[in-house]
Amino acid sequence: MFRKPRKINQYRRKGKNLIATNKIKPEQWNISDAETKEALKVKGYDVKEIKKIHLLKHQVCISYWDAKGNICSSFFSYRIFARWQEEVEKLIYTCETLKEWAKLNYVMKYEFAYYHYPSEIEDALHTILENHLSVLKATLQQVVLQIQNEQQKPHVETGFIASSKSNNP
Repeated sequence: MFRKPRKINQYRRKGKNLIATNKIKPEQWNISDAETKEALKVKGYDVKEIKKIHLLKHQVCISYWDAKGNICSSFFSYRIFARWQEEVEKLIYTCETLKEWAKLNYVMKYEFAYYHYPSEIEDALHTILENHLSVLKATLQQVVLQIQNEQQKPHVETGFIASSKSNNP
C-alpha cells in the first residue's frame, strides 16, 4: 500500500521578523497600564482596568477587567502598541547606507506579509521607507558628484622642505 506524500506548507523564513533579528526588543519595554489600556481600546476591547502585564519575547500576556467586571486574559502582539511603530520608524531613520536599508526592507516585507498591521500604519511605514530610500540615494548621488568634482580639479602639488636638525652651532 502506498502513502500519500506529505503536503508541504509554503516556505516561511524562520527568524526574520524584527524581534527575532533583535532589531526591536519589546520584552525590555516598560509598558504602562495606560499605554496597554489605550492599545486594547484601539483594538476594540472594552477595558475597565489592567490587572497584569507579562512581557514575553514575542508577545505580551495581558489580564484586565472588562466593563462588565469580568477578568479577561489573552496574548497580544507587541505590534498593537503605538511604541512599536515609533521603534520601527527609528530603525528606518538610523539606516545610513543603502545596504542597511535593503536589509531592513527585506525584514519589513516579511513583517507585512506575516503579521497584521493596520492599513494606516503599514502605509505610513511604507512611505517612510520610500522617503528614506530617496534620501539615501540623494546623499549617495551628492557624494559621487563631490568625488567627481574633486577629481576634475587640478591638483596643486605642494613641496615640503624637510628640516633636518643638525648639531651645528
